[in-house]
Amino acid sequence: MSYTIADLQYLMARLRDPDTGCPWDLKQNAVSVIPHTLEEVYELVDAIELGDTAQIRQELGDVLFQVIFYSQLASEQAQFDFSQVVNEIVEKLLRRHPHVFPGGTLASRRNTQAPDDDAIKARWEDIKQSERQQKSLHSVLDDVPQALPALTRATKLQKRAAKSGFDWRELGCVVAALREELDELEEAVAIGLQADIADEMGDVLFSAVNLSRHLGLDAEAVTRNACKKFERRFRFVEQRCKETGISGEDGSADPQLDLFWTEAKAAGL
Repeated sequence: MSYTIADLQYLMARLRDPDTGCPWDLKQNAVSVIPHTLEEVYELVDAIELGDTAQIRQELGDVLFQVIFYSQLASEQAQFDFSQVVNEIVEKLLRRHPHVFPGGTLASRRNTQAPDDDAIKARWEDIKQSERQQKSLHSVLDDVPQALPALTRATKLQKRAAKSGFDWRELGCVVAALREELDELEEAVAIGLQADIADEMGDVLFSAVNLSRHLGLDAEAVTRNACKKFERRFRFVEQRCKETGISGEDGSADPQLDLFWTEAKAAGL
């Protein structure tokens, strides 16, 4: 037997049944579910980056369940239901892909050659800008979600500002700006006011994201990769410490730890 979306919706409704449902699920609301949604999305990202097909399939199911959960909660409050969620996303994607659905319907097809990537991207941004205007937003930054991871949000804010012409034109200017922020951080550290140090450290990170963007890199992705690289190398150092009986906790083994770290780098970790 193969279950369907309808079965998943029925299961969710049963979990939320006031008389026979699950006590934990009955206690939840849209806000309380947020941490679980974020965790499920990150677990999906991990599975994708590992290339684990079975795990990807499972994590996709967990993410889908989150959508069903929110839709059930909204349905109980007579706000919207899952069918409306599906309808709106289909309408939006039809609207944003006129190069695929020229008539704005699923049945319509393009009879000409597809436009190039730059034309598609420009049209996409024009459509999104039109949607923002319809929402009566006061700034191009208004609908950048506050809850995004900081590096991702910084990138989006910078891209939006760049669309309005507020951006460095040359890579050298971006590098110079980052160096300037580092100088200001050093000055703040020398003075020793923690609030100023935190403020300047934020500017350094924001400028680093800007450099990443100008290099055509995703700051969130490259930082995740840097974390993974650090993990590999540090685990190597831990193993070498065990093999040699060295403890780095008192600081006396720092030179040896540096050598182990160099070994890890030489090993391509």
